[in-house]
Amino acid sequence: MIDLADSGRRAALFQRVRDDHSVEIAEDYVELISDLIEHHGEARLVDLAALLGVTPPTVNATVQRLQKDGYVDSRPYRAIFLTRRGRELAEWSRARHRVVLDFLHALGIAPETAEADAEGLEHHLSDETVTALKRLTARLDQD
Repeated sequence: MIDLADSGRRAALFQRVRDDHSVEIAEDYVELISDLIEHHGEARLVDLAALLGVTPPTVNATVQRLQKDGYVDSRPYRAIFLTRRGRELAEWSRARHRVVLDFLHALGIAPETAEADAEGLEHHLSDETVTALKRLTARLDQD
């Protein structure tokens, strides 16, 4: 339980969550863009909108932010491509997702539930926790 008298610590915890949320969208987008490129040879704005269940203007605004941040390269009326930085983020995010998903499967969580839970958890766990989950999953798989 968090000590309510320790406002600095509590504020730091909430700041971490806010920071995680701001990065979460970028991670989801670059991972999906990577998947589309791998499976279809390109990632189009309309495909992202359909898969994410959002409007094309929403995707366009996010892609513009990702371009400004150096994760993607796009031109009007063309496909969206990942930069080296974007590919690295997609690989990192995919690896974290896999660790969390494998852990949930090892616990016996139903596949659909595990997938939904992993999608949320992967963005909010520290590297230390992800590493611990990986170690624990290996032990669980041995039993």
